[in-house]
Amino acid sequence: TMMQGYFFEGNEDKVVFDVFYRKNPSGSAYAITCGLDQVIDYIKNLSFSYEDIDYLRGLGIFKEDFLSYLAGFHFSGDIYAIPEGSVVFPKEPLVKVIAPIMEAQLVETAILNIINHQSLIATKASRVDYAAGGGVMEFGLRRAQGPDAGTLGARAAVIGGCTGTSNVLAGELYGIPVQGTHAHSWIMSFKDEYTAFKTYANMYPDNCTLLVDTYDTLKSGVPNAIRVFTEMREAGIPLTFYGIRLDSGDLAYMSKKARKMLDEAGFPDAVISASSDLDEYLITSLKDQGAAITSWGVGTNMITSSDCPAFGGVYKLAAVLDEEGEFVPKIKLSENTEKITNPGNKTIFRIYDNETGKIRADLISLADESFDCSQDLLIFDSIETWKKTKLKGGTYHMRELLVPIFQKGECVYTSPSVMEIRDYCAQEQDTLWEETRRLTNPHEVYVDLSDKLFRIKSGLLDQMNREL
Repeated sequence: TMMQGYFFEGNEDKVVFDVFYRKNPSGSAYAITCGLDQVIDYIKNLSFSYEDIDYLRGLGIFKEDFLSYLAGFHFSGDIYAIPEGSVVFPKEPLVKVIAPIMEAQLVETAILNIINHQSLIATKASRVDYAAGGGVMEFGLRRAQGPDAGTLGARAAVIGGCTGTSNVLAGELYGIPVQGTHAHSWIMSFKDEYTAFKTYANMYPDNCTLLVDTYDTLKSGVPNAIRVFTEMREAGIPLTFYGIRLDSGDLAYMSKKARKMLDEAGFPDAVISASSDLDEYLITSLKDQGAAITSWGVGTNMITSSDCPAFGGVYKLAAVLDEEGEFVPKIKLSENTEKITNPGNKTIFRIYDNETGKIRADLISLADESFDCSQDLLIFDSIETWKKTKLKGGTYHMRELLVPIFQKGECVYTSPSVMEIRDYCAQEQDTLWEETRRLTNPHEVYVDLSDKLFRIKSGLLDQMNREL
């Protein structure tokens, strides 16, 4: 409906829209941006079929001239984005769309849907992986909000740090490892637990993880698993990847008892995997209790980000191109300070400490600004302006985060593989200070405005206040 309004008003203005979020999810001090490859696929294939046009015509609210325009639609603008797997912070543009206003308005909902969902799950997964210290498997498909959410959520979870997924379709589509074992029903379908274990081991000797809590973990499950492992070893079958999985009970107690039993039987390298509604806080608690768990299967709480089910990304107009070819900054006001937008055609520079390689701050600036790292740099909070830091020249370096994705409607960016993005994401998280990564009450990373952008924003606010 807005597009039709722009169409008949003759509004062909080129505009800038920013995708950003206002608050980190799950109590985190950072987020992981994710979903760019799906945004690229969406933009590349964005068009209206004959069936689409017929449906829109049947709504009775669109005129034929506008429908004819839609029939020949293709995206012709520019898109910039922060690469997937990057550590990001509130209020900085994750995606920037520069296009005629009709085109920019059309892509809003899809871009937000894609970026919001995958960034949420990637962020949650990074927290779970940090708590576990690695070795997390994504097990959430059955609890996800639909097949697409489960499959794309698995992609995002692996980018965030998981070693693989139980979702075989995600493995096929995105080239990520598939992992898993059998369910309780496998055990229950046999005459006894030992026979079930033995049959499974015969079929999968190179990847034999046995679920030991169907009947009695310590009196039946673990002893039967040890019996099968012993028979495999005596038969000369290499025990390459093997172990047990716990899915109920006191995981700390059970894992320590099971570890002792496995070690005493001569299987010190057997994996002990645990599942059962795990999240970053329960994993931390189990590790604090000395749980002997080496692998974690995390499902519901990660694939749904149960403590924070929405990322909250928004899509806001930031500038309009005038007749002289200059972008005129636009600002949205609000009684809530955090909802006041940053105007203009912007970019982001990440500031790193030369000695440690850690992030000192992010600086949002106008797209045509540049900075000399040999010079002192004064950065300050854009709201609490008395909070200032001067970075001495030569002690820091900067990296521009936004990269071109589409230019004049043509894709100019090649997405890395999911596993390459995962490696990049791990490197990104290594640039965070430990105080920023902690799960509770983490230290916030400063996101500041350049002096030039700050003055433009302040001037617009003063102008709006005078007019009001």
